[in-house]
Amino acid sequence: MSPARGSRRAKQVGIAGAAVGVVAAGLATAFAVERVLVRRSVNAPGDPYVDEPFGDQPFDRELTVTAADGTDLHVEIVEPRKPSGKPTIVFVHGFALDMGTFYFQRKALTERGDQRLVFYDQPGHGKSSRLQSGDYDIAALGKSLAAVLDATVPDGHIILVGHSMGGMTIMAFAEQYPEWFGERVTGVVLMSTSAGLIDKAKVGVPTLVARASAPFFPLWGKAARLGGSRIDRARMVSSDLSWLLTRRYGFGEPKPSPSLVTFVENMNSKTSVETLTKYLHTLYSHNRFPALSALRGVPVLVIVGTKDYLTPVTHSEEILKYLPEAELVKVENSGHVVMLEKADEVNTVLLPFLEKIS
Repeated sequence: MSPARGSRRAKQVGIAGAAVGVVAAGLATAFAVERVLVRRSVNAPGDPYVDEPFGDQPFDRELTVTAADGTDLHVEIVEPRKPSGKPTIVFVHGFALDMGTFYFQRKALTERGDQRLVFYDQPGHGKSSRLQSGDYDIAALGKSLAAVLDATVPDGHIILVGHSMGGMTIMAFAEQYPEWFGERVTGVVLMSTSAGLIDKAKVGVPTLVARASAPFFPLWGKAARLGGSRIDRARMVSSDLSWLLTRRYGFGEPKPSPSLVTFVENMNSKTSVETLTKYLHTLYSHNRFPALSALRGVPVLVIVGTKDYLTPVTHSEEILKYLPEAELVKVENSGHVVMLEKADEVNTVLLPFLEKIS
């Protein structure tokens, strides 16, 4: 590398790092008083989930599936207590999260014990490996889902459940393999997702500290390529700020369970900034309204929180224009992680739907 090029590279990293530092410092100051309240609220009485053992859940089998983009996907399978002949339910999580997204649905369905459940971490998320080069692509995520289905459900009927980017992944899969719908895929659940019209200013919110510096997204991308680990270290320092942003933009209730906020923030923070920036372009350019036509032959349930900041109710209503036979459920006072924040309300709708189409 020439001295001039090395100097430019160092300067770029320095500018990106300085921008991130200025934004983080400014926000930390702005939220200083509230951060004190956060520390109090985490240990405040009345948290319904204070004793909930969030984290890894029991499974009967785990395996690694190599995705279309070369990443190794971590997969966990929960088997029914006895063969039932019912469809296998495959869960696909969203951006900056992992399979823990479906914690309460997995818990309820495992207790019921009459259906086979498949969970996996998307590329670059959870226990799956990161993309070694290039950017992530939702089309490739559709192929990754196909790889998981081929490996875990080689025959029999399937119900797909997707949250946020997971719903987009299902749409990409439908675009690529429309023949599966009605034949293999016999039902779809779309939670807090969109077929397009993604707001660039909002899609970065799950990156938390990155969301706060939305005007600097190009710098985040440059910094991630040149020194993402430096930003990750900065994120650890800004954990209180991340917690506040998770509560504010991920939830609908003004005072959600602190334990639940922490659980979601932990999933966010475990996803590297380098991975997050590699997803931004594909999320910005996502437009799969035509792909929804493949879903017209199967029952579809659409669930969204009325206070979802990332994928507002209008996005779900737009999906219904293409799928008029679909059922739309709006969950009051819930944000983007509706299946966690309002687990009882979601399960009250979800479980009967799964039973009906099984």
